[in-house]
Amino acid sequence: MLFQLGAELSWLFAAMLLVLRLDAKPAAEQPDVVLIAFCFAVLIICLNGAFGLYRRGAKLSVGAYMTRMLLAPAIGIPLIYVGVQFLPLQVPLIDRWIYAILLALFGLLLVRHAVVLPLVGALLPHRVLVLGTGPEARLVEVSLTTTNPLGMRLVGFYALEKTQEAVVTPGRIIAKGTALEETVRQLGIDEIVVAVRQQRGGVLPLRDLLECRLNGVQVTDLARYFERVHGQVPIESLKISWLIYGHGFRQSTLRAIVKRCFDLVVSAALIVVSFPIVLVAMLMIAGEGGGPVIYRQQRVGHRGRTFTVLKLRSMSQDAEKDGRAAWAVQNDSRVTRVGRLIRRARIDELPQLLNVLKGEMSFVGPRPERPEFVAMLAEQIPFYSVRHSVKPGLTGWAQVRYSYGATVEQSIRKLEYDLYYVKNHTLLLDIVILLETVRVVLLGEGAR
Repeated sequence: MLFQLGAELSWLFAAMLLVLRLDAKPAAEQPDVVLIAFCFAVLIICLNGAFGLYRRGAKLSVGAYMTRMLLAPAIGIPLIYVGVQFLPLQVPLIDRWIYAILLALFGLLLVRHAVVLPLVGALLPHRVLVLGTGPEARLVEVSLTTTNPLGMRLVGFYALEKTQEAVVTPGRIIAKGTALEETVRQLGIDEIVVAVRQQRGGVLPLRDLLECRLNGVQVTDLARYFERVHGQVPIESLKISWLIYGHGFRQSTLRAIVKRCFDLVVSAALIVVSFPIVLVAMLMIAGEGGGPVIYRQQRVGHRGRTFTVLKLRSMSQDAEKDGRAAWAVQNDSRVTRVGRLIRRARIDELPQLLNVLKGEMSFVGPRPERPEFVAMLAEQIPFYSVRHSVKPGLTGWAQVRYSYGATVEQSIRKLEYDLYYVKNHTLLLDIVILLETVRVVLLGEGAR
């Protein structure tokens, strides 16, 4: 991934210099132009990331892929142009937008598909051997074959003597008879993924695994594999010892101060910027059916404490006339015409910026659920309450990586992403989530 980002960043930087015709003067004599070119390259990389072009396992159609490739330069070029106006620099950038867009688009396609991907696959292969042939090993097989992580190659499955019947592809099972350490050496394995649920009773060849580890081979359990490759923690493979002894789950005072300052700055700025949009939306809601335009609802927050969340009303006033809480579903008949519009653009969530200012929510974190749903899900899903160890958020890792959850099964999948955030939350991850939120809002992903 770093190799890909470096190659694309270098191309964009060089392409922008070409657009600005640096050949007329040495770069050293035009420091402002060099700065513009560098800012342009970084901005396009960030926008590409926001639109999901660096996501592992993101399977996009050709049309969706090209749309997202075009969105980054289409947004980045105007932003750079506006920024240039504040610099004492005479560069007719507006006359060269078309050149910059073409170079950014076709150059990135060329660099990514003709240079980066072939080189990584040929020169930097990461050969993976899966220990086990049962259901957990099948999860890894599906993961590697469907998402095809950059540079990772599934070499095969090493069958264990005390495991259940094999459910992986038979042709990928390594023939028995050779010790694990010798197999790893012969096949040039870089990583062993231990995909076995029951690891006691002499199931695992611990001595061989230790020798492989001492010889520099990476040994990874199932939870850490999915965490690294997919940004999620699978509930099926999760053990309480992983939560107790695993790295992460940072709750330091410094982190809390940084996060609170981040929340205050971002939410205050967005309240000012979004006020006209919220005002127009409120007038539209009032004009469509009258009644209250702000909807108040109890949600479960940090450490299980309840608070009142604020939203623009997007459903009819009698949406829950029977008094029973119900998840929103696709094409929900309770959503009004204006409500459908503001939900698609996530405008209905903007009043929650006040919850962020009050400290009841954070800007980034797991989405808060209603007490009725929390009580039900906590009974059916292991470790569900772990998501309440941090403040709920206006947006979150699960929101940008998974669609809306309206069933217990979907809630499990969302919890796997929430657990990843709780374990790994940092300011950098918050910024990544904010960038990906741009994609979710612009493309209307997951709205109901």
